[in-house]
Amino acid sequence: MENYTYNSLTLQLEGLNVSKDSLYPAFFFFLFSYLFIMIANLGIAFMVFIDENLHQPMYLLFCNLPFNDIIGNSIMVPRVLMDMLLPPSERLISYSECVVQAFTTHMFGTTSHTVLMIMAFDRYVAICNPLHYTTIMSNRMVMKLTVSAWGVAFALVAILLGLTMRLNRCRSMIMNPYCDNASLFKLSCESVFINNVYGLTFTVVLFTSSIGSIVLTYTKITVVCLMSKNKSLNSKALKTCSTHLFVYLIMMFSGCLVIFLHRYPQYSDYRKLSSILFHIIPGSLNPIIYGVQSKEIRKFLLNIFRHKKTNTLFVFHQ
Repeated sequence: MENYTYNSLTLQLEGLNVSKDSLYPAFFFFLFSYLFIMIANLGIAFMVFIDENLHQPMYLLFCNLPFNDIIGNSIMVPRVLMDMLLPPSERLISYSECVVQAFTTHMFGTTSHTVLMIMAFDRYVAICNPLHYTTIMSNRMVMKLTVSAWGVAFALVAILLGLTMRLNRCRSMIMNPYCDNASLFKLSCESVFINNVYGLTFTVVLFTSSIGSIVLTYTKITVVCLMSKNKSLNSKALKTCSTHLFVYLIMMFSGCLVIFLHRYPQYSDYRKLSSILFHIIPGSLNPIIYGVQSKEIRKFLLNIFRHKKTNTLFVFHQ
């Protein structure tokens, strides 16, 4: 007979199954990826904050992504790094910490969708209704969109975790490198039918809204560009929309890969790795993609570089 531990306040994380030869390469890969995410995203957010030329709705809305990437990775990656250096029996986590980690993880994934949705709306207004862009995308509207993106994500995830926290637990092993909702409700020996129904509804509503809004806005943008003979408008639309769409596709591919691998238990090690990369890859690529494509950000970095170069030469000649 299996021994059950009811409502244990201390849980054990299974962690990543990494061979001894791969342990340190994997550890340093995750460590340097995390450091890059912190530096790059904080740098982008700081640039938008201090440069008045970047105080535009597009960049103010984009700042939600760096903020989301920083929170999502800071709660998960350091814990994974620490557990990689510990033996399996010592990978312990309190139940309350596990719930916070699960909440943050799902907030990260959900907010990635909602933020990209409001950014798509911004691009739609800028290209399809340029004469009224400044009127529509006022500071008040930017604030409303930002609060909506985070508020909707918070409400959806709060209900998701609330349904799980009501369950009694009879197990204490988290079969994952970090805590998430599925890992938590699998600790229960009670019926999780409601959790599965809400989880499925949550996923369908989020993905339908996300994909639907992207398809709708980009279809209208494409129609406007095809009907317009303004090459400057078409070039600007292609540059800004391709950047946004590329970020969206990276996020969707990373998320869908995790969901797909959940269906195949024999690939659990690949699922664990892909769930970590779901946080790391978008967080690493987002600042690079927007930094390379954005003329204003490139100009800001170039001015800093020139200023430092001038100061260096001045000190050298002295």
